[in-house]
Amino acid sequence: MLDIYLTMDITLHPKLKDVTFEQVLKALGDPVRISAIKQLLAMDGEEKVCGTFDYSVTKATFSHHLKILREAGLIRFREEGTRRYISLRMAEVKKRFPGLMEMLEKDL
Repeated sequence: MLDIYLTMDITLHPKLKDVTFEQVLKALGDPVRISAIKQLLAMDGEEKVCGTFDYSVTKATFSHHLKILREAGLIRFREEGTRRYISLRMAEVKKRFPGLMEMLEKDL
C-alpha cells in the first residue's frame, strides 16, 4: 500500500521519508527544474502561481517538470479555483536532506 497523503485537490504528494536522495538528485538534474526551484527559493516561503514562472519550454513540458519535482517531494501543489499554487516543502526537505536547500540558495 502506498504511504501518501492527499491535499484538498486530491494531488498526491509523497511522504519525504519514502523519497530517496537519488530521486531528489535526479529531479534536480535538469536546468528547467533547477530554475523552478530557484524561483521558488526567491519567494522566501511564499507560494507562486503556476503561470508566473519564467521558463523557456512549452507549458506542457513545464508542467511535466513540476510533476517530477512534486514526485521527488520538493514542491507542493495547491489548487484554488482555476489557479494552481506551488510552494517548496522547505522545512520538510531541510529536515530530510540537511544542507540541500542551503546549497541551492547559495547559487541564487
